[in-house]
Amino acid sequence: MNGENTRKERRGSYRGFELLPVHLYVLIHLKRAGVDYAKMMGKMGGLPLELITDAIDDLLEIGLIERDPGSAVKRSKARFKKAFEVHKHHTYYRLSREGELFVRSIDKKWVEEYFNALLPNGWKVARALAESRDLNEAGRKVSIDGETLDELRVLRLVTEKGRKTEFFKRLWEFLGV
Repeated sequence: MNGENTRKERRGSYRGFELLPVHLYVLIHLKRAGVDYAKMMGKMGGLPLELITDAIDDLLEIGLIERDPGSAVKRSKARFKKAFEVHKHHTYYRLSREGELFVRSIDKKWVEEYFNALLPNGWKVARALAESRDLNEAGRKVSIDGETLDELRVLRLVTEKGRKTEFFKRLWEFLGV
């Protein structure tokens, strides 16, 4: 295996586990929120609860996140909460130490390599989509073939009509690139 394939494999995965954009979103959401629950992550990202819970289960299994113990959450710990302290009515999650270290390592270069491993010409496509109103406008900046378009839809980055999803907008905002 040559170095480039190894790098792409490493950047699109975590210890052999393929990180999908929804996994990345959950990790970055928890980094920004401190602690949060699945329903709120789905609501903020515009994703179905089932997709978020599957991603949470995957991330729990590989040790990047953990359940938050206790019966109450303070705003200092849950930064997206408006009340000073709330009693838990959901299962809250937070980054594990390993997850914290992993998320800390995410920089612009990592994101660029991640999108390139995810899609053909992925970084250029993602950047063009982020800077454009919709897929048609992004298509004028960078070539997007049918296979890439299908993959963008499967990953829930664009809608069937070619609009950016709330999920993509929030992911891009959280990545800060």
